[in-house]
Amino acid sequence: MTLTLHHAPDFASTIIRFALEELELPHTLALADIDGGALATPEYRQVNPVGLIPALETDSGPIFETGAILLWLVDQTGRLGPGPKDPDRGAFLSWLFFTSNALHQAALAMFYPHRPAGEANSAAAQAVAQEQITARLGLIETMIATQAPRWLSPDHPGVLGYYIGVLVRWLILLSPAPHGVALDDFPYLKAVLAAHEARPAAQRVAASDRLGPHPFTKPGS
Repeated sequence: MTLTLHHAPDFASTIIRFALEELELPHTLALADIDGGALATPEYRQVNPVGLIPALETDSGPIFETGAILLWLVDQTGRLGPGPKDPDRGAFLSWLFFTSNALHQAALAMFYPHRPAGEANSAAAQAVAQEQITARLGLIETMIATQAPRWLSPDHPGVLGYYIGVLVRWLILLSPAPHGVALDDFPYLKAVLAAHEARPAAQRVAASDRLGPHPFTKPGS
């Protein structure tokens, strides 16, 4: 399998990097000069017509959207998440799509509130985003506490753990005052993220992309 990941450190492509490294899948990194307009070129738009990262080039053609790439990797390898025949597949898919469609989008609204609301309403948009983020992390916390799923566990690495870990990293680092995430409020999730960031694969990515030794639980330290 020949894989090329279009990547910029500490962007959404980092989520895919964690998964590829955990899976020990050989791949090439195509570093994207975002400020230089690399994502707007006709050549890149053939890979990802949306003009964003991540995008993963495969023998079967390119794949874009973070959740889609993660799901493809699970199905190709049979690792880091339940396969199509697994009884846990439905729950896994539900929370993967929830993370992509709800938590990730709320985080983007926190960082770029002018996009959905306009400059004049940015403060109000961030306040709403904060409420959504807290509630949605709370749902994930309750799910881990009550269901203890193998696919989001301190004992087993998974694509969803890495996805949520990067989102939490950004929310801790980038949310403007008075907003942000206090990870101690979500002890079950914190345990999952601490276990993921301690894995050798995660440490290799963290060192390469200069994310620090605790990229999810203590970013910036």
